[in-house]
Amino acid sequence: MNIVVTGGAGFIGSRLAESFSEDDFNVTVFDNFGRNALLGKSLADPFYNWKRIERLPHVRLVKGDIRDRSSVFEACRGADVIVHTAAQVAVTTSLEDPVTDFEVNALGTLNVLEAARRNDSCFVLSSTNKVYGERVNSIPVVEKQTRYEFADPRFVEGVPEDFGVDLTGHTPYGCSKLLADLYTQDYHHTYGLKTGVFRMSCIYGDHQFGVEDQGWVAWFTFATLTNRPITIYGDGKQVRDVLFVDDMVSAYRLFVSSNLKHGVYNLGGGPSNTLSLLELLSLLKELTGRSPMVNWADWRRADQKVYISNISKARRELGWQPKIGVREGVSRLVEWVQEYLKQNQKPNLSF
Repeated sequence: MNIVVTGGAGFIGSRLAESFSEDDFNVTVFDNFGRNALLGKSLADPFYNWKRIERLPHVRLVKGDIRDRSSVFEACRGADVIVHTAAQVAVTTSLEDPVTDFEVNALGTLNVLEAARRNDSCFVLSSTNKVYGERVNSIPVVEKQTRYEFADPRFVEGVPEDFGVDLTGHTPYGCSKLLADLYTQDYHHTYGLKTGVFRMSCIYGDHQFGVEDQGWVAWFTFATLTNRPITIYGDGKQVRDVLFVDDMVSAYRLFVSSNLKHGVYNLGGGPSNTLSLLELLSLLKELTGRSPMVNWADWRRADQKVYISNISKARRELGWQPKIGVREGVSRLVEWVQEYLKQNQKPNLSF
């Protein structure tokens, strides 16, 4: 089977490429190595994750940009499966430069979908929980000592896929990703493609270079171990469900290998794998013996006090559920960051 992973040199894409390679699939990594430029920050070597996988069998690299339709078409020629992880990933960047955000996330996705239509490829999209926008804040919450919790019993299992995505604010990032999400759905309904949409919550794990704007669990870990200040916007009781990257990969693999023709799934740790910002700071202090340096600032626009994915649909239709709990996952992340810093005495990290 021939598989193309757009953004395949990134944190998520490289893990997917690695996993497919282990099954002797022919994997094409399509990437422009542009994350640092989009975020305006130096996150170590932009080729770091590609270097991890470049010697794996059946893996090849095609350098290109999803905004260049002809390059996309050439890279995806003969693809049985296209997994689309390439994106502009930060809300803050979209607020500063909504045009580039749209061109990458909306137009770029349309280019990759057209490549899938040409090849009748299975198409899987990395979407986001941000498609629900500020509507999530309409759910009543109750304040506890270290976290907020949903107060409405209808959401005890989290936010479901049919929660609603319109008549609310989103941010440009939420809009561009929602457009990609809807176009992916429609390419099934209109053209009959096998399409899967994964609305992901907080994906984290080893080999991730998080920053304040994106990848907060990894960012808090790096900051703690390198004595960098962490800014908490609001009171730190915001709660998210978190999912270790290996569990994310298994969900994608299950959809690709299934007989399902289409599906939209919330993908996160669910109610059993949640953290508030304050709780992560405490866990990191316990695991590292270091007290994170914390600054405080006002709430940011469109921030959600609680977001937890209802993952029952993925459990029911894919037979999937998270296997790596919060403590184990964060411990594995801490161990990797410690080893990375030991091997790179002067890491090129400009957060």
